[in-house]
Amino acid sequence: MASQTTPDTGQTLEGAHETLPEGLQDLETAVNDAVSTAVDHASRYLPDWAVSTLVLAMCLLLALALHRVVRSMLDRMVRNRDLFWRSLVGRSTRPLRLLMIVLALGIGISVAPLSEGAARLISHLLLIAFILCLAWIAHTALYIWTTLHMRRFKLDAEDNLLARKHVTQARILLRVANVAIVVLAVAAALMTVPAVRQYGVSLLAAGGAAGIVVGLALQPILKNLIAGIQLALTQPIRIDDALIVEGEWGWVEEITSTYVVLKLWDWRRLVVPLSYFIEQPFQNWTRENAELIGTCMFYLDHSAPIADLRKAGQKIAEDNRLWDGKVYAMQVTDFRERVMEVRVLVSARTAPRVFDLRCEMREGLIDYIQREIPSALPKTRAEAMLNTEPGPGRALPETDAGAQGQTRGPLG
Repeated sequence: MASQTTPDTGQTLEGAHETLPEGLQDLETAVNDAVSTAVDHASRYLPDWAVSTLVLAMCLLLALALHRVVRSMLDRMVRNRDLFWRSLVGRSTRPLRLLMIVLALGIGISVAPLSEGAARLISHLLLIAFILCLAWIAHTALYIWTTLHMRRFKLDAEDNLLARKHVTQARILLRVANVAIVVLAVAAALMTVPAVRQYGVSLLAAGGAAGIVVGLALQPILKNLIAGIQLALTQPIRIDDALIVEGEWGWVEEITSTYVVLKLWDWRRLVVPLSYFIEQPFQNWTRENAELIGTCMFYLDHSAPIADLRKAGQKIAEDNRLWDGKVYAMQVTDFRERVMEVRVLVSARTAPRVFDLRCEMREGLIDYIQREIPSALPKTRAEAMLNTEPGPGRALPETDAGAQGQTRGPLG
């Protein structure tokens, strides 16, 4: 039985044949003639299904053997190239093998004695596999490039602003690009099926009634996807930023294509949609740099010696390893009926250092006040009256005098 192919398959093979170099065209023609002759001879002794199975199996084995040869050649070609090309060849083994199998089976179908329906079905499956294989290779190349780019920056450095900027951009754009690759691959695969071709066109061009329906159904996903692109470009937040969101303080631990994970100070995780950081206000403590000023509030008695306290606070800050030496100030910010409000400002390089420095400044100043000037601690009016002794020429209150007279009366 003569081999049968569909018109589309024949045209595709003919177009591919014309684009090959002259030497490869001669080799392909010789291989096709040899395989066709072998198939004709085998068809005299074996049924068509056995011949087709044998031809496809031979093509599969030939593709695996050819893959080994091509892989060895690629390894030698990139041996002295940079890490990207070596990694690309190393991680592309499986997609390259699949690609060569698809191409080899495509050649086998053109010479195998298959029926028209079977040849059309297998050709279509191979075309879909070819599209998915290209998407796989694109994803691998993008992942390798992003990984190598992020290896140039270290997030564990003390001044990691530049690293956080690049890592955030790379991670967000990688996820967005992966989504785009998947959408393009699925759309291209759908366009190869006549029954659902319009859905592929709508998904690819975002037009038509099907595109509108899909767009409305995927509105939350598309909204967060667009927000992710905005975050990558404008960067209101970055990886390892210190934020206050919904009254919670924590670090940006992960940024995905749809949400952000915050690691809170007590190790809880707060998951927030990406669109939140475009539409809602929030605090970013490390937007331009990690340096922050911390505030310590004290409430002291009106008699507290501010000059002595200011010198003591300066000494405590200088002896503390967390202080960066840039900002220190002690000011009386309010004067109330019972106490006066004293504010201490200190600066540190990072938000965690500022928090710890504030706590240690409070502890140090309170310890100094308790040891050196306990009279500076707040007092109530009742305590002040009980601790006050009458001076010369100063009479006791009438209530006390009356009480004393009543006490001495019965004694005569």
